[in-house]
Amino acid sequence: MLTMNNDLEGALKEYVRLMNEEEYFEAHEVLEEAWHPLRLNKHPLRNLAKGLINGAISFEHLKRDKKNAHNKARKVIASFERHKQLCTDEIEQSQLFTKACKKIEQLKIQHKEVFDVLVP
Repeated sequence: MLTMNNDLEGALKEYVRLMNEEEYFEAHEVLEEAWHPLRLNKHPLRNLAKGLINGAISFEHLKRDKKNAHNKARKVIASFERHKQLCTDEIEQSQLFTKACKKIEQLKIQHKEVFDVLVP
């Protein structure tokens, strides 16, 4: 049986891999499964994980390029922006959370025209 820590570790590894492959919806799904027990147990990292989940969905909106994709992406990324400061060296799985947060930041730069107010 996997512990919550192992579930989170595996989910974060898969999240980063999927984000690198531009499989944003799948990345969201993988991390969301690990997020549910974090949320139910009021784990201190639940909001950071939720921010990453929403970050992935922001880029899925852009990938699908449907009507209002830019507005939807900007709206959904707000959760990541609110909680990214929780990613510190002191948290559990800090290296994986840092990789995931850096990926979101890289994607924001790649889509600067959408996230111009968030990207220096």
